[in-house]
Amino acid sequence: MWSNVLYIDLETGEHHTRDRSDLFDKYLGGTGVATQLLLEECPAGIDAFSPENPVIFSIGPLTTIFPCVSKVVSMFKSPMTGEMGESHAGGRLAMAMRFAGYDSIVIKGRAAKPSYLSIHDDEVKLKDATSIWNLSSVEVTGKILREVEPGKGRRSIMRIGKAGVNQVRYANVNVDTYRHFGRLGMGAVFGSKNLKAIVISGTEEVELPDMPAYKKMYSKLYGEVVDTEVMDKYHDLGTAANINVLNRLKGLPTKNLKQSHFENAESISGEYFADNLLLRKIACSNCPIGCIHIAMLKTQFQKGHEFEVSHISYDYELIYSLGTNLGITMGEDVLRLIDRCEQHGLDIMSTGGVLAWATEMYERDLITPPDTLGLSLRWGDTDNYLKMIDRIVEMPNKFYQAMAKGTAVAAAEYGGEDFAINLGRLEIAGYHTGPASIVGQIVGVRHSHLDNGGYSIDQKASSQQLSEEQMVDKLIYEDYWRMVNNSLVCCLFARGVYGEQNMVDALECVGIKKTRDELEAIGREIFLAKYKFKEREGFDIDKVSVPARFFETVSQLGMVKKDTVDNMLKLYRKKTGI
Repeated sequence: MWSNVLYIDLETGEHHTRDRSDLFDKYLGGTGVATQLLLEECPAGIDAFSPENPVIFSIGPLTTIFPCVSKVVSMFKSPMTGEMGESHAGGRLAMAMRFAGYDSIVIKGRAAKPSYLSIHDDEVKLKDATSIWNLSSVEVTGKILREVEPGKGRRSIMRIGKAGVNQVRYANVNVDTYRHFGRLGMGAVFGSKNLKAIVISGTEEVELPDMPAYKKMYSKLYGEVVDTEVMDKYHDLGTAANINVLNRLKGLPTKNLKQSHFENAESISGEYFADNLLLRKIACSNCPIGCIHIAMLKTQFQKGHEFEVSHISYDYELIYSLGTNLGITMGEDVLRLIDRCEQHGLDIMSTGGVLAWATEMYERDLITPPDTLGLSLRWGDTDNYLKMIDRIVEMPNKFYQAMAKGTAVAAAEYGGEDFAINLGRLEIAGYHTGPASIVGQIVGVRHSHLDNGGYSIDQKASSQQLSEEQMVDKLIYEDYWRMVNNSLVCCLFARGVYGEQNMVDALECVGIKKTRDELEAIGREIFLAKYKFKEREGFDIDKVSVPARFFETVSQLGMVKKDTVDNMLKLYRKKTGI
């Protein structure tokens, strides 16, 4: 029903649209279609900063039609890992793509000068971005583009900051101020293409084949979203509620995973933010939950002068990465660090991981003031962390150039690989819950806790006996079904609503008839297609190194044994056939 793919060549400025029902009929949309487009468009073995590296955006058949189906999938070859790059973002982008009439967008080439894309219905233009290319603030870039581009109300604006311009490998792409394509370095790929921003809007309408059936299904799903407890926590405290929970369970990575418990967790907890810093909650388009928590931070210009007020989005991963991971003890200081990363356009989870590794390196005298250009790194030293963030973006010497490539690269050059906390060359999410979390991030197609929720499997294992094989089976189930979810493209916060039968019924309402078994088969096929790309680009599970620190720090399930992880990886390979 919806299968338009917009192809754009930044080198020539030319574009065309193709009907790719061959892909959408088979793979639904979202991550399924984006994977096939990546295999088609990305030549084997190219550098991630090659003009031939495509940037792909894709939505699904339920986008804008049902509640919480509000995400866009992006795909590219990652400069962080050298293989599969996949990131998801909310905001207004999915809505803007639907109204513009594009189910996927494929961008290739490199613009001759700093540029941005302006897409309004069938009008696609490459415009000069020279005057905004080196702006230090992502926020200011957005304000300028809102003034000069049409489409207010149905418009979405993606843009990169100085980190993307300078091709820091974990630069992100900001989407509508408070959302991001955050992991694996898509911002750096934008920068390599001389692409500062993309503005999308449209005026098309959505038509459905069976309105009575649709209305009935919409009411059912809406009720499950707002009238049950399934999604309450995301609106109330948000994911930041996990700080105190994981701290009590000894699953909260702290000070570069030297600990799994933070003695000052209460002062940077979700409860503290809600009581003292929360300003408002907002939602992505087409979502009734409002999980985006915005804090207010007052900063004095200088002593004796007025205050500047900043509005800063926060969640669990950000508080972990720039809070417990760095020994920060004040919520206000966590916000200062988040805000600095946001202005530069840096992925916060990777930034926090790099800073934590560097702090321990300094603590052990493995790096010295000449490396840091005079900065002394100490746990909890917010002011020096702010300076270090600036220098990572500017890369004034060899050490900061290494840090701008991520923890794995920096540790390979300077040492400390045993405590360089990464899995698959990507800094970890904020969970040290047990073996399923470690294995899940290794085998996940984007090395993310969101691939299969390994941390939640560990948590189940804490209350019921699960064998290694049972944990692996649960990982594989999640791997396959999240491929289906991400092809629709439902927000993963709503995965408890969009279960197997609800997916089948919702698809039927838009004219797509699939059985439960057919959907699972599609999920497995998408999973294997992603691994085809990963292995083509050099990924090998057998060569993934797990830093010793993971086996030295107690987790929610106690000490994790290396043999357990190795056995689970063998079982996973055998059962999936990868």
